[in-house]
Amino acid sequence: MSSSAHCMSPELLSVLERFDFSACMVCGSCANGCPVTGTPGMAGWDTRKVMRMLANGLVDEVVASDFPWLCTGCGRCAGVCPAGIDIPSVMGHMKSLRPREAVPGSLHKGMANNLATGNNLAISREEYLEGMRDLGADLAEECPGFYVPVDRAGADILFFPNSKEVYGDFEDQFWWWKIFYAARENWTVPSEGWEAVDWALFTGNYDANRELARRKIRYMQDHSIGTMIMPDCGGGSYGCRKGMSALVAENPSDCVGFVYLYDYLLQLLRSGRIRVDKSVHQGKRFTYHDSCKHGRELAAHYGRGFFDEPREIVAACVDDFVEMTPTREKNFCCGAGGGMWPMPFEQQSAWHARYKYQQIKDSGADVVVVGCSNCRDQIMRRIPKFYPDCTYEVKYIWQLVAEALVIEPWEAERIATAQAEAREQWERLGMEPQEE
Repeated sequence: MSSSAHCMSPELLSVLERFDFSACMVCGSCANGCPVTGTPGMAGWDTRKVMRMLANGLVDEVVASDFPWLCTGCGRCAGVCPAGIDIPSVMGHMKSLRPREAVPGSLHKGMANNLATGNNLAISREEYLEGMRDLGADLAEECPGFYVPVDRAGADILFFPNSKEVYGDFEDQFWWWKIFYAARENWTVPSEGWEAVDWALFTGNYDANRELARRKIRYMQDHSIGTMIMPDCGGGSYGCRKGMSALVAENPSDCVGFVYLYDYLLQLLRSGRIRVDKSVHQGKRFTYHDSCKHGRELAAHYGRGFFDEPREIVAACVDDFVEMTPTREKNFCCGAGGGMWPMPFEQQSAWHARYKYQQIKDSGADVVVVGCSNCRDQIMRRIPKFYPDCTYEVKYIWQLVAEALVIEPWEAERIATAQAEAREQWERLGMEPQEE
């Protein structure tokens, strides 16, 4: 730290000293691996410059810039840093120092909505429950006896919906629901506080991040839930893990069971609880996009990233698979991480995605399989908007499984029991059950 650092608060100085900027060798490896480098409108800015600015106490200048907000948190910089500096966490802390009213776009508002209403879009409880009831009834036409179990005490699996699906991409919820149906899973969703996405992580709001994790823990304890599936959104699952880890460090009794979606799907496939038919996906070539937060960052901070598991799942569903280059730990970010999908930096996000676009094009794949909702939106919607020669499809990995499912029909007795449970549930929740 330079002498100018004496103006910092003791708290900020303590945080920055943990990262040991003096270890930085100014080698530029971080800048070379970063998708932000060269972003239009950010001439002269790169990760190496920011690290030197912080080492010299120029924190206010970094906080006032767009740079921390353009960082997707992909972790490529930290992965190649010879000094092992956790640069994504540095950028996250820079975000935390920005006045809340100056947080770009809708991130802070969405996070405040989540704290106040239980979801980013402030969807009312009545509207949410109506959607669960009506969409569940729609799927029941294909899967007799299906309904969405809400607040089921003693459930084995707790699942958190994504507000963008509850609000608009309604039928995207069917993929997971079909898997639960085929597996005859004892599962549930919350009636309140159900949001899967953690925008507190994206805004650097540590207190809110812990509060959102605390709510999930309390819900599981209050309803005697066995295991929570970590949210599919890379930031949502990473934020939840981060908040939960902080709470458990303070109080070990806050430790609850959780599983990542890859392990869960593999358990179902390996145990034979679900069966799939590869022929559904014949005639197309598939590739897999490694989510930064599910792979590289999870490995860096929690000792295990998911690389082999998604490939085993894809291999169970398709015959023609090709890797992108580079892949796994070296994979490029899609450009939507760190809140870049909803923030007002679309052109910058598309610039970040230039590598991903080229990777997909070079692979020759017809279908890109993803395990994160932000990655899916970016690759399916934003990249084709800025790179019009894209011809691929994009599928969630759970969509890939659901489309290939061989669903064994439920017995008449099980269907009747489920229908009776559904009627009782909706009446208990103050909702009129749909006509069967």
